[in-house]
Amino acid sequence: MRTLRVVGLHEDGKSIVCEDPARRERFLLPADEKLRAAVRGDVPRLGQIEIETESQMRPREIQARIRAGESVQQVADTAGVAVERVERFAYPVLLERSRTAELAQSAHPVREDGPDVRTLGEIVAYAFGVRGQDYSQATWDAWRGDDGRWIVALRWTAGRSDNAAHWQFSAGAHGGTVTALDEHAEDLLDPHRTPRTLRAVEAEVEPEPVAEEPAQPTLDIDAQPDPSAAKPKPKKKSHPAVPAWEDVLLGVRSQRG
Repeated sequence: MRTLRVVGLHEDGKSIVCEDPARRERFLLPADEKLRAAVRGDVPRLGQIEIETESQMRPREIQARIRAGESVQQVADTAGVAVERVERFAYPVLLERSRTAELAQSAHPVREDGPDVRTLGEIVAYAFGVRGQDYSQATWDAWRGDDGRWIVALRWTAGRSDNAAHWQFSAGAHGGTVTALDEHAEDLLDPHRTPRTLRAVEAEVEPEPVAEEPAQPTLDIDAQPDPSAAKPKPKKKSHPAVPAWEDVLLGVRSQRG
């Protein structure tokens, strides 16, 4: 890399004249905002100018997208710039999102009779314990919705399914309040309620009643027919009663029969 020396200002008043002392070659350097930022040593401003030059997406729009829930990678892909050039503008907004998610865990869920005494974080941690799930593996996040209000999300994995619950967070006294926005969020606020995924599985495996068939007689093909069973049994013949000798002597009819 060659070293140039500044000769002076060009006659147009918009460029700096530089010269290569060894070759006596002269160069024009635009006296623009980028040069002024470099002279001041303003590195953030230099990065901002680079993004403005290489992309139609301005830093304010980048931060707005990050605040609305997009990741650094998503914004970089949309803007067509390197991730590193987006990170310097995304960093303060990501801190804001992280801080909001932390504050929301100390907020109180809104019930039919008013805010719960317990915090969102306490209730969710208890719900995970009741279900036997690892709460430490769940992740919190927050972003601003289209209406400008903060949305707080909890993501976790149960078995092979990825789950997410969303609440609307309103900052205020005593930690503020949160309101469930979907069924997963409602399930977590009621730890003893059967989760939606489990209810769906139970509905799928519910057995259908099966009608019992009448028992069929078994046939023994090795059994031999019994001729005696086919013949009708002879009826017992009735005989007239014979009077006993004492009945004859006494002249009475016997009651024996």
